[in-house]
Amino acid sequence: MNMKKLLALGLALVMVFALVACTNNDTKNPDPTAANPDDSDTVASDLNVGVFYYNFGDNYIASVRSALDSALESKGIKYQDYDAQNNQGTQNDAIQTALANGANLLIVNLVTSGSPDAAQEIMRMAGDVPVIFFNRAVDSEGDPDATLKSSDKICFIGTDAPEAGHLQGKMIGDYLMANYDTVDLNGDGVISYALMKGDEANVEAIYRTQYGVEDADAILTAGGKPALAYFDANASTKYQVDQQGAWSTQAAVDYMTTNLAQYNDANGNMIELVICNNDGMAEGVVSALNDAGYNTGSGKTIPVFGVDATEAAQLLISEGKMTGTVKQDAEGMANAIAETAAAIGAGSAVADAVSAAAGANTEMYTIAEGVSNKLYVAYAPFM
Repeated sequence: MNMKKLLALGLALVMVFALVACTNNDTKNPDPTAANPDDSDTVASDLNVGVFYYNFGDNYIASVRSALDSALESKGIKYQDYDAQNNQGTQNDAIQTALANGANLLIVNLVTSGSPDAAQEIMRMAGDVPVIFFNRAVDSEGDPDATLKSSDKICFIGTDAPEAGHLQGKMIGDYLMANYDTVDLNGDGVISYALMKGDEANVEAIYRTQYGVEDADAILTAGGKPALAYFDANASTKYQVDQQGAWSTQAAVDYMTTNLAQYNDANGNMIELVICNNDGMAEGVVSALNDAGYNTGSGKTIPVFGVDATEAAQLLISEGKMTGTVKQDAEGMANAIAETAAAIGAGSAVADAVSAAAGANTEMYTIAEGVSNKLYVAYAPFM
């Protein structure tokens, strides 16, 4: 090949490499002065989000995760999911790893619910990186908004904790007034109940445990009926708690199986109602009842109430094996988080991003009174 041909080939190769380099630069660093048909795509591409769940195994959280993955993907937001396996130390380690890998937004389902110390440690690690806490409270019941009010870099997207308990209590009370004689299996005029509590310290669990019974009792006594009676009169607490704080189906299976060995039709002291803090535990109760010959879709059915309206619970209700639940909208939760994340990525202050997300569905979302960075997703009864 002569010298002229070599020079021509070399020049051609240089032009090709230059063209490729220009193309790659346009993809990674779009010209800010150029027309962009969808500015949100550019913003989304700049987000590197770490999403931290307290436990992939939680039925409701699994629903939120599926919906949030879809919502983030639809907005072109890069993300990575992390499972803390119900361990706060594991979650903290994952957050440090994500930050070291360039995460510029954290979405956190706190393991130690209602713990300002746990939330503030995450905030310390995050520094100037915004944090969207969701589902599990960041502050204690006694001072519910102290942490949220302490920083403009964080927000909370969740539910108004007492609401689920109030809705469940009303649902139970109304159902019992309409079906009292059928539910009162031994005909003693009093309804005997068991209650499955998901976590001793969780604010949601505390309120559901309290109001699920209190509000039902208020309806019963107003209707001339006695208040509910806990099935074990000698128990020091009027509930059975998942000692691992995991709200687990298996914990409810184990408790209910043990209960039924002593409290049953044959002994004339059958548990006549079961109230559960979540649908996972309600499913466990139904499973134990099935094994004992109850709640099979025909024959004797013990009313079982939960919270979440998971797909599994909705199926049990449609089959006549479970009585009712309170819908905690997983998709609604996920969409609010994704909208807030996108607004933060677009440059909005965190509180403004929360406000924008709330405006997307004013029937489902409300901003907490006096706390601009706290968004509530509405509950709804489901039977």
